[in-house]
Amino acid sequence: MKPLTEQDIRGSFVNCSKGEAKRLFVPHDLADRPWEHLDFLGWRDPGAPDRSYLVTERSGGPVGVTLRFPSQQRGFMHRSMCSLCLTTHPGNGVCLMTARKVGPAGREGNSVGVYICADLACSLYVRGKKLPGPGARFEESLTVEEQVARMNGHVSAFLDRLLS
Repeated sequence: MKPLTEQDIRGSFVNCSKGEAKRLFVPHDLADRPWEHLDFLGWRDPGAPDRSYLVTERSGGPVGVTLRFPSQQRGFMHRSMCSLCLTTHPGNGVCLMTARKVGPAGREGNSVGVYICADLACSLYVRGKKLPGPGARFEESLTVEEQVARMNGHVSAFLDRLLS
């Protein structure tokens, strides 16, 4: 992913108003992000514990979506798998995040959900740059490049459902 500026990020959101995009929290460490290892930029809002954001490149430009997730806690013994990168995490390591659909459907309250790593570090897990813990990534016969392509396909499919 190519590096993004705060202005790029704020202008990329498709499922919120321009005013909401102007007010949302954008990470201050954009210059320090491992852009060469990211397929999407994801972060949680420290001021709103039920909000996260995801920005990816699509059709030559950045596309951002606001995500919400429930604040309920799961037990540590419960394990869930991320739908994007197929990493498993105990407890609250994977959350069902929902995004309001774009356009009239979103204004009517329709949304799309997907199970995602709570820290939104899927790109780093797939590449082995961040370790989720023992037993959290299954041994696969696919190459890292093939796993990255699969994950990008999952992100694209999620966005397709959101934009339709």
